[in-house]
Amino acid sequence: MQPTIQTTILRNLFTNEEFTRRVIPYLKKEYFEDDHRVVFDQLVNYVSKYNKMPSRESMIIELDNGKISPEKFEAASHLVNEVTRAEQVDMDWLLENTEKFCQDRSVFLAIMKSIEIIDGKSDMTQNAIPEILSDALSVNFDQNIGHDYINNSDERYDFYHKEEDRLPFDLDYFNKITKGGLPRKTLNIALAGTGVGKSLFMCHVGASALTQGKNVLYITMEMAEERIAERIDANLMNMPIDQLEKIDKVTYDTKIESIAKKTIGKLIIKEYPTGSAHAGHFRALLKELKLKKNFTPDIIFIDYLNICASSRMKGMGGAINSYSYIKSIAEELRGLSVEFNVPIVSATQTTRSGYSNSDVGLEDTSESFGLPATADLMFALISNEELEGLGQIMVKQLKNRYNDPTSYRRFVIGIDRARMKLFDAEENAQTLIENTTPAAPQKDKLDFSDFK
Repeated sequence: MQPTIQTTILRNLFTNEEFTRRVIPYLKKEYFEDDHRVVFDQLVNYVSKYNKMPSRESMIIELDNGKISPEKFEAASHLVNEVTRAEQVDMDWLLENTEKFCQDRSVFLAIMKSIEIIDGKSDMTQNAIPEILSDALSVNFDQNIGHDYINNSDERYDFYHKEEDRLPFDLDYFNKITKGGLPRKTLNIALAGTGVGKSLFMCHVGASALTQGKNVLYITMEMAEERIAERIDANLMNMPIDQLEKIDKVTYDTKIESIAKKTIGKLIIKEYPTGSAHAGHFRALLKELKLKKNFTPDIIFIDYLNICASSRMKGMGGAINSYSYIKSIAEELRGLSVEFNVPIVSATQTTRSGYSNSDVGLEDTSESFGLPATADLMFALISNEELEGLGQIMVKQLKNRYNDPTSYRRFVIGIDRARMKLFDAEENAQTLIENTTPAAPQKDKLDFSDFK
């Protein structure tokens, strides 16, 4: 029999237990052809059932019980006799070429499936093609099987002293509480009442990231794409939002050109109907943006979390409560941030009592305490008549995995609602806040401020 990579893989699946344990989670029977597929399928079933390698005799008996035609049984039995003869093969070479075999077959099968879709021979639509191809191109063997506390101490020491890649704010106190900005693979939540400034905060931070040359994806389920872009126009053009409709086209184009010259980043705004989109839709969007526009975001904003859907829990009916549902959404979004190596910023509403509370806490989170349990950073945006008169908004840390939340627990930032901008307040404003805000919640309330 002429040796092929399929034959070599099957031989080592029978005779090399270390190899089998390492690669069998990544192999699919679709990658193999004809009698190789039949033998592989029976091999996987045997290993899954008995948790050990099959002998030649047991495999032939399993094939005989497998309800296959006499012709297929004869070909498969002949193949088993061939591949159960042990031969020494270099493990590194074997792993490398097995991975390449899986990658090549995955791409080939994805192309064939895409052709079937185009030809109308599949129930799937052409919108599924980008994700099919993207999944095929992402096939790889993950050889990492965990962190050895003793043997990997050098790597851990290097990790402690590594400069973590963060996306900085243009607001001094936010950089202080996050040690320089938002790390990748994190979920960050702003808690505020209606009209306090959740969307304004996200639009400002998004505009700031764009001016830093970063790629920004803004997903909105509350306002139209054009309304979000309008707020970012007001911010970056430094002009009142109600003046945008009054400027002429030449002036507008000049301002846009000026913004474009100052950044190499891109800003994409995508609108979904309220309550209809979940992490699965966002994942497909990210893959489609990568494929069609070569766009990979450095930060994602989702406006806002409570009006997302959950991909795991369908709707709010039956036994599903708001705690479980919102927590599920938060977990899915944080999983998305890890998968795509990007910080996600979103927001949530305060409860009715929290709306009028001048010292908002985690207990004022609307609908689910499971959200702050999942978030990496959570802070409240607080406004009242006095702060509005000073052109300021108060920020209170509620949870912080990046730094000590008791350091700069409360601080104020300037706010220009007309221009949709935030800015650093003068230092004496911070001293005033520290001296006038309540030091701790009342005894009859739980204190979750140190919850991490």
